[in-house]
Amino acid sequence: MRSPGAPGADAMSEAQTCYRHPGRETRVQCSSCGRPICPDCMQPTPVGMRCPECGAQKTKVRTAASVAAGATPVVTFAMIAACVVAYLAEGGIGVTGAGGSLVRNYALWGPAVEIGDWWRLATYGFLHAGLLHIGFNMFLLFLLGRELEPQLGSGRFAALYVAALLAGAFGALVFDPNAVTVGASGAIFGVMGAAAVMLWRRGMNPLHTDIGMLIVFNLVLGFVIPNVSVGGHIGGLVGGALAGLGIAVSQERRAPWIGWLACVVVAAVAVVGSELVVRSGAGGLGL
Repeated sequence: MRSPGAPGADAMSEAQTCYRHPGRETRVQCSSCGRPICPDCMQPTPVGMRCPECGAQKTKVRTAASVAAGATPVVTFAMIAACVVAYLAEGGIGVTGAGGSLVRNYALWGPAVEIGDWWRLATYGFLHAGLLHIGFNMFLLFLLGRELEPQLGSGRFAALYVAALLAGAFGALVFDPNAVTVGASGAIFGVMGAAAVMLWRRGMNPLHTDIGMLIVFNLVLGFVIPNVSVGGHIGGLVGGALAGLGIAVSQERRAPWIGWLACVVVAAVAVVGSELVVRSGAGGLGL
């Protein structure tokens, strides 16, 4: 997968004037506070355009991350570190994803899950099939995690990530239970899905933001490049979006339990669904 790298815009239903430049009409709003902003005021981020004030505030938070509890995206860094360590332990298995005891014992594979290797529903997400595979995934995880984790808190971000990871496994098994699947892409798609839902809850159209462009681009790319787990991507995206919806509602209603419950439900449905798929003996959708 590759990021389109093009700046996005947060569409508004009607043209308004920039809050800093009253004479300039705009259809773009800050992805954090929602104020209308003109091109001179736009500060691009992985989760949409921000106004100068919100952009400056974000910079201050990062600068003080070493002393401000919860400001450092520790879960993001921990996941990246775990994936890198696992890849080094694999010894660089190459783009085919074949070989190595770690892959044989921890990659997602329906027949192995069926006989009791349930840990594979999670461990597959820490293995990768080559330098480009892990490099691109970790780059995306870094960009997304450093923005979203401080907003959600490390605990909720971790719950979201795990729920999306399990949902990605479920999706991969639904599409092809006999395929060997590795990679953090499902979880990363889940993080993107959650970010898109949160933008939507703020009244923005995710398709007009960097996140929306990234999701569409990588979904299409999955159908073009061979040996890509389309099911894992779609499963992670849907699971992350549902968990993200619960988290967004919990923030709006100041009821944290809603977000936690949403993540638990998504994870539970993914695990139960995976069991049903592997025990059914179905051949999958073949994608």
